[in-house]
Amino acid sequence: MSKFFLSMCFLILAISQFFIQGVVSSTTFTFTNKCDKTIWPGILSNAGIAPLQPTGFALQKGESKVLTAPSSWGGRFWGRTHCSQDPTGKFTCTTGDCGSGILECAGAGATPPATLAEFTLDGDGGMDFFDVSLVDGYNLPILVAPTGGSGRNCTYTGCMVDLNGACPNALRVVGDGGEGVACKSACEAFGSEEYCCSGAYGTPDVCKPSDYSQAFKSACPRAYSYAYDDKTSTFTCNGADYVVTFCPQVTTSKKSTEEQQTPSTVKPEFNNGMVYEGADAMESGGVPLRYTYIHAVVAMVVMLVACL
Repeated sequence: MSKFFLSMCFLILAISQFFIQGVVSSTTFTFTNKCDKTIWPGILSNAGIAPLQPTGFALQKGESKVLTAPSSWGGRFWGRTHCSQDPTGKFTCTTGDCGSGILECAGAGATPPATLAEFTLDGDGGMDFFDVSLVDGYNLPILVAPTGGSGRNCTYTGCMVDLNGACPNALRVVGDGGEGVACKSACEAFGSEEYCCSGAYGTPDVCKPSDYSQAFKSACPRAYSYAYDDKTSTFTCNGADYVVTFCPQVTTSKKSTEEQQTPSTVKPEFNNGMVYEGADAMESGGVPLRYTYIHAVVAMVVMLVACL
């Protein structure tokens, strides 16, 4: 075997190891801002897990940003709105503020109300578990769509409706201009054990959906509406990357059969006639990056066999 051919084999081996590590040990998150103004995503990793960097950043209108998470990462994402710095340089946001006083959240979570996208990667059975939660209230529409991946419940989720304008007065949070900027959960608004699923109501047998949580569920059937809303709100994938879209495009169209819900008794009701049309295309369209890697690895393995 010539020295040149041997060198090429070692080079192919090194490159193939790089690609294999990229496929096996990481997941990409693509954040896209389709809101009509800048938002500031925040990131909080679960306890005992290394922080995903950065822990907060600005995302201009129409901008996207890609972050890579290691295997077994878990945590949550959310969008902060109406953010600014005071003359001393202190950074604060009207909704979703994490209280760090700077652009990055640095280990702090969102102050309710805030729409949360929650992930546990490589969990039970090697599956990713993810959901969009309104348990801590709502401030922005969010869509989470897997790209690639497999699993019976590997599909998009989120709350794609703007709930701020239709939020019941008892839950409504208004900005400096008097406009609705967020919608509290009943737990945050009233603090009772019944709404918070705590104390005497701390089990799923006792804590049932309230009129307020049912209004959230009617508007956003795939999102968590209260603490024990697991059956219709948790999704799983194996081998997926994810697109997290803030303010996804919506259209007034007939809801699918799976999303039909009993009308809520809370007045005014949330607008539940708006759904995201492009979610199915996002979860199935295009070849995800990790599968491009896999194809490259297969080609390299063939070449390595030829080296032996």
